[in-house]
Amino acid sequence: MKSIIFREIKSFFGSPIGYLVIAVFLIGNGLFLWVFKGGYNILDSGFADLSPFFTLAPWILVFLIPAVTMRSFSDEKKQGTLELLLTKPLSIWQIVNGKFLGSTLLIVMAIIPTFIYVWVISGLGSPEGNIDMGSTIGSYFGLLFLIAAYSSIGIFTSTLSENQIVAFIVAVFLCFFFYFGFESVAMIVPSFQDLISGFGMQDHFKSMSRGVIDTRDVIYFVSITVLFLSFTVYKLKSIKS
Repeated sequence: MKSIIFREIKSFFGSPIGYLVIAVFLIGNGLFLWVFKGGYNILDSGFADLSPFFTLAPWILVFLIPAVTMRSFSDEKKQGTLELLLTKPLSIWQIVNGKFLGSTLLIVMAIIPTFIYVWVISGLGSPEGNIDMGSTIGSYFGLLFLIAAYSSIGIFTSTLSENQIVAFIVAVFLCFFFYFGFESVAMIVPSFQDLISGFGMQDHFKSMSRGVIDTRDVIYFVSITVLFLSFTVYKLKSIKS
């Protein structure tokens, strides 16, 4: 499985994709948080916290992660190398996990530089260092679980077509629906609002952002991730057979 992971990382940074993903994420967040006027601007908010970043990041990742994962298996199908990959002395689960971890690690690399925001916000606080570290750490954990869930969805959609654009569009739709869709549906049906919103990622991400890592939230994200990776394995088994 390590060979698959290293192969994915190498392919990302062997082309402009890896650098472009990291640059888009950091520049996009940086502009909205520090330059552009609006509700996401930290300097204009008057509060020394990173909540604007954790509100904005899921929106950017909805498009960024599908852009990373769309080539995972669709490119293998297009190049005719998928059958060769499936004949390697690796189980299908190992192949899928290798692709998944490779994509996830690339996004995590884009997240790491944002730790400097914590240092900057801490310095801007009054008094200095006045920042809610509990909610910040919880939000970063939530973001990691969100990245894993998005990546598993993107990996699955890449098996549906050899056309990367199709894989990208389907992944964006599913990521958007699982994060924002249930909240919208819950607003239409107020009598079941709590129940319906509980099926969406946003509700669990917000819960972790409060600084309390609830096992129910962890189980939810792990379940979504495993579910879509299982779909991927099932799809590849059908292709192999």
